[in-house]
Amino acid sequence: MSRPAADLREMAVAVLQTAEPRAKAAAARAVCRALEGASLAWPSPWPATVPDDTPARPERPELVAPGKTPRRRLGSIEGRIALLHAVAHIEFNAIDLAFDMAVRFGGDHALAPEERLNFLTDWIRIGDDEARHFGLIADRLEALGAAYGDLPAHDGLWDAARATRQDVAARLAIAPLVLEARGLDVTPGMIDRLVSAGDTISAGILKIIYADEVGHVAAGMRWFQHVCARAGTEPEARYHSLVQQYYRGGLKPPFNTDARNRARFPEKYYLPLAATGAPLA
Repeated sequence: MSRPAADLREMAVAVLQTAEPRAKAAAARAVCRALEGASLAWPSPWPATVPDDTPARPERPELVAPGKTPRRRLGSIEGRIALLHAVAHIEFNAIDLAFDMAVRFGGDHALAPEERLNFLTDWIRIGDDEARHFGLIADRLEALGAAYGDLPAHDGLWDAARATRQDVAARLAIAPLVLEARGLDVTPGMIDRLVSAGDTISAGILKIIYADEVGHVAAGMRWFQHVCARAGTEPEARYHSLVQQYYRGGLKPPFNTDARNRARFPEKYYLPLAATGAPLA
């Protein structure tokens, strides 16, 4: 017997309210299964309530300043664990980023009403990807004798989410089009280092994540261009303005232009913001 249609949004909110990492990932995957099975629907009109600024968090890992997280020398198991723990933390936060995007902005006036279901579907599917990624990394950590939460981590990803909680364009510019695009730049090098260290299993997991991230950045670009078109603003100029406002210090080259091009993310968006380049006027 199917539940009322409004339960699909309630399931999405419950992901944000779940603290235990494995349970959060399982809840995220359950929302996607319910959506794909078409047994439940999103409520219409979309409720005006918004989620808490910070989702539920487990007691561990301890959150510290970014410079205080463990160094990742991959010649040892400890170094590989440190790297994988950092990736697990990113994927754990990415579950909440995707579900917060859907719940917070699914009814936003910046989206065309006829496109809201597509927006919601995209971000729930992305959240499902992130939950699957988290599970793969958490399993690998356990195989190496560790667990997510064993090492300190930082809260930089959610700092960016809190800063952009009022503006879907800003959230799209920063979350997928700065932070996740950065993953496209650095993950191939991480894969190569793991292969050189003889850890082809961990490298294979990062290859899965890397392939999926191209689609996530593409979704971010597609929806950023959509909200800019709705607002009648030029997307490149708006991207430059939002990144300068919400992401200080410039973007870090080198950029993986091949992966970014596959995500339909042109150089004219990010090259003018490179940390080594001249600042925009």
